[in-house]
Amino acid sequence: MKMEYDLSKMQSRKNPYAAKLKKLVTMRLSEDVIAYFKQMAEEAGVPYQSLINLYLRDCVAQHRKVDISWQTQNK
Repeated sequence: MKMEYDLSKMQSRKNPYAAKLKKLVTMRLSEDVIAYFKQMAEEAGVPYQSLINLYLRDCVAQHRKVDISWQTQNK
């Protein structure tokens, strides 16, 4: 093995995985939501942020839609 390598003649190329890189975002999540995913992540042996990403990725793959309905109270 050489002590030094001359890399000056190497040609650069685009990263083939660049499209799949993750983007840093800031989100505000409820403490109970974080605790829920942290507990599940601990049981699964994965980081909780990875678990949240996997869950959201599954939602995308399954084309899940959010169903938000506000209940009104009749008084």
